[in-house]
Amino acid sequence: MKYLPLNPKIFINNRKRFVSKMKKNSIAIFVQNDEVPENGDALHRFKPNSDLFWLSGIRQEDSMMIFFPDNPDPKFKEVLVLVRPNELKEKWDGKRLRMQEATEISGIKTIMWVDSLEPLLQAWIHAAENIYLDTNENDRKGSLLETRQYRFIKEMKERYPLHNFVRAAPIMLELRAIKTPEEVEVIKKAIEITDITFRRLAKFVKPGVFEFEIEAELVHSFLSNRATREGFGSIIASGDRARTLHYVLNNGECKEGELVLIDFGAEYGGYNADCTRTIPVNGKYTKRQKDLYNSCLRTHRYAAGILKPGITIIDYHEKVGDFATKEFIKLGLITKADVKNEDPANRAYRKYLYHGISHHLGVDVHDLGPFRKPLQAGMLLTVEPGIYVEEEQVGIRIENDFWLTKTGNIDLMKNMPIEADDIEALMKK
Repeated sequence: MKYLPLNPKIFINNRKRFVSKMKKNSIAIFVQNDEVPENGDALHRFKPNSDLFWLSGIRQEDSMMIFFPDNPDPKFKEVLVLVRPNELKEKWDGKRLRMQEATEISGIKTIMWVDSLEPLLQAWIHAAENIYLDTNENDRKGSLLETRQYRFIKEMKERYPLHNFVRAAPIMLELRAIKTPEEVEVIKKAIEITDITFRRLAKFVKPGVFEFEIEAELVHSFLSNRATREGFGSIIASGDRARTLHYVLNNGECKEGELVLIDFGAEYGGYNADCTRTIPVNGKYTKRQKDLYNSCLRTHRYAAGILKPGITIIDYHEKVGDFATKEFIKLGLITKADVKNEDPANRAYRKYLYHGISHHLGVDVHDLGPFRKPLQAGMLLTVEPGIYVEEEQVGIRIENDFWLTKTGNIDLMKNMPIEADDIEALMKK
C-alpha cells in the first residue's frame, strides 16, 4: 500500500452497522472483484469491490467476507477469506497478505484460506434461512458485463434453491451514504493531497502547455504524497473542450486567452476527493471570463447554502436551477421571455448548465446514496455547478466536497483557493 495504515475502527464500525441490519438466522457473503484481462497476458489494474473494501479494508484479489451472526461457534460469526500465499505466484506478482497482517488491517480475528472454506461454508448455509448476496446496484451503471458477483449469485441459487435470498445492496446504499467521522478523516487526507496538487498545477499552467503535461504533474503530485491513485480519470480541458463533461483525451494545447477546467481528485486509503477548478491559462481572467466565473461561484455558494438534511436532491436541483436562471439572465445568456416560454421538462437554463449539481462521494467517486429520499446528517456530497457557453467556446465548473451536519454542512475544501483573485495571485507566484 502506498498510503499509511488506516484505523481498523473504520471497518469494525462498518461491519457492526451492516450486521445490525441483517435478519435473524442469516448469512451474508461478499466476494471480491475479478482480475480483468486486458490484452495478451496482461491484466487491468486491480480495483477491489467497494462493498467488500468498505467492510474489511482488504484490497487483495480472491478475497471474501462472510457474516453469520447466529453461528453457535463465536469465532465464525465474521470470517475474512483470503487466497493462500503461494511461493511461485509471489515471485511473479509480489507478496500476499498473511493472516496477522489481514487482522491488523481489518480488525477481523478469524481469517481463513479460500481453499479450506468449502466444507465449513456449506454447513453454515445449511444452518441459515436467509442468504444475503451483494450486487452492484448503482443507478448509473451502464455495463452489462457479468462480474464475479453475479456469477456467484447464480452458483448459490443453483446449489441452494430453497433458501431465501436477500439483496445486500439496499443496506449498503443506506449505510455507505452516511460517513463516520473516521471515514471523513481519510477523505480529508485525500482532499489535502488534492489541495497540494492544485497549488502545484496553478503555478505550472501557462500558454503552450499541453493538457497531458498538466495531467503528468497531477499524477506525480498525487503519488508523491501517498495517494493510492487518481480517484477517477482526471479531466484537463482547455478552451471549448471544457464543455465536454467527461473529456478525458487530455491531448490539447492550452492557449493564450483560454480557461482550463481541471476536474480531479486523489484516492487515499480507498476513499476519494473530487474537486474542480477553472483557471486562466495566462494567469489572468478577462472581464467576461471573471463575470462568468463569479456567476458560477455565486451559484456554487447558493447551492452549498441549501444543501442540508431534509432536502431531497430533486428539490435541491430545482432550487439551484431557479438561482442559475437569474444568474444567466444577468449574464445575457437567456432572457425573461426564454424563461416564460420554457418547457418545464427542459428549462431554459439547461442550455448552459446541463448536468446535476451534486453527487454522493466516498469509497466510489459517485458513491452510493439516495436521490429520492431526504438527505441526512453524515452524508458527504459534492457541489459542482457549471456554465458552458458554446457561443463563447468556454466551460466553467467549480466543485468542493461537503459533509452534512445536523444544522447544515462543512466545506471540506474551504482552504483551497476558489476566489478568482486568489487563483490569479497563486498563479502569479
